[in-house]
Amino acid sequence: MNELTGTHGSHWLRTAAFPAYPPLTGDTEADVAVIGGGIAGLSVAWELTRAGRSVVVLEGGRVAGGVTGHTTAKVSALHTLVYDDLRKSRGPDAARAYAQSQMAAVRHIGEVAAELGVDCELEGRAAFTYCEDPGGVEKLRAEAEAAREAGLDASFVTETGLPFPVAGAVRVEGQAQFHPRKYLRALAEDLTARGGRIHERTRVVDLDRGEPCRLTTSSGDSVTARDVVVATHHPVFDRGMLTARLTQHRDLVVAGPLPADRDPDGMYITQEEGKRSVRTAPYGDGRLLIVTGEVFAPGTEPDTEGRYERLERWTRERFPGVEITHRWAAQDNASTDTVPLIGPLHHGDGHVYVVTGFAGWGMAGGVLSGLLLGSLVAGRPVEREWAELYDPRRPGAVARTAPAVAKAQWDVGKHFVKDRLDSLGAGARRTVDDVRPGTGEVLRVEGRPCAVYREEGGSLHSVSAVCTHMGCLVAFNPAERTWECPCHGSRFGVDGDVLQGPALHPLERREPKEDRG
Repeated sequence: MNELTGTHGSHWLRTAAFPAYPPLTGDTEADVAVIGGGIAGLSVAWELTRAGRSVVVLEGGRVAGGVTGHTTAKVSALHTLVYDDLRKSRGPDAARAYAQSQMAAVRHIGEVAAELGVDCELEGRAAFTYCEDPGGVEKLRAEAEAAREAGLDASFVTETGLPFPVAGAVRVEGQAQFHPRKYLRALAEDLTARGGRIHERTRVVDLDRGEPCRLTTSSGDSVTARDVVVATHHPVFDRGMLTARLTQHRDLVVAGPLPADRDPDGMYITQEEGKRSVRTAPYGDGRLLIVTGEVFAPGTEPDTEGRYERLERWTRERFPGVEITHRWAAQDNASTDTVPLIGPLHHGDGHVYVVTGFAGWGMAGGVLSGLLLGSLVAGRPVEREWAELYDPRRPGAVARTAPAVAKAQWDVGKHFVKDRLDSLGAGARRTVDDVRPGTGEVLRVEGRPCAVYREEGGSLHSVSAVCTHMGCLVAFNPAERTWECPCHGSRFGVDGDVLQGPALHPLERREPKEDRG
């Protein structure tokens, strides 16, 4: 295996620092508590602060440092292939509402950036969904027709700015791309200037849905609020039907400098070859080519290095001369009926709202969440068709997606059982001494499944392999050196600390002892 090239780390995180916000200490009150400081959480909080509500944002890590900090940052209403499916499954009115709402979010980013006077590298671009295989052309023709019928400036084309031929593409004008952290830094500054509060490194571990609601953090501090918005990527306080209607995936990202005169001048995506997504960003005197792909479910891919190599090879073949200087990974989830979930968490939860299921299109989706929930929570008029389309409680959603829900739950059950059997087999036969430097394995240590990682210098880290969310066994991601849950996508550091939910609690520390039986 070749050594991976490029520095591991998001371009967005490296080029836009945020001020540090203090952890929550003591008990406090607010009109609205927003859990999660990504683009969805900050957009909701900003809209509500502007509406005159007192708002507190609680972020378990760093603001805009999670999913938002690892995005490709396309701001588009063209979401690969969604409109033809929508008009077939829910009718042309639903497809039209989807297009109108997503375009409203695209425009709103430009309006907010102008209002705040922020240079967030916002650039207008056409968006393309393309295929190289002629067998995919008919689907693209149907998608172009459906997108045009839904109100987008869409067309089917056979020529693009890519440096290689395509069999066909859907082209939609009037889309955009930007630097998400520069945009959100301005949003956070304005939010706090208006009296909003942001607390980082404040993990909420309990939600009492009373009137008012009460949130408790891992440090024992609390927030009392009339309304709560759960904007944590995965709805961490739901273990029922919403969780069953979400699937998790990770995308790998590689990037490298590209001369300005070789900019493909557009945002591109294809479902071929395990997905390939292409855009560029300003970078010195030229551009930074950003390529995403190699999609897999967290905790299910033992060869992430091999996937990075395939993505790098594809990039070099299609864009000769590009040297990979950056690599990172992004995680997202998708609803089983393709439409995000934005609205009340459950029937009867009149004051708890959720945003999730953006399927990789969270930039427009996060801003849309601010528009929708900013109105719903503040009691202002809202576009009825939009609210009904995205409502997590939407009628027929479970029945309409029953096969997809059943498959997702089958996969969860399969991992829950199979991974335990594996730990009793090969995991029980291997010992701590078998764990090589820079690797991790799930072993049986003193009869219990343990996630054991050995540092390059030889030091060991041993934690429980049982995910604290719903009890599945974690697996090691060798490229990122993390423990990942294959059931619902929770991610942990080698020391067991939570990197990404829905898990709320760290993996239990264990002594790295070999089980001598």
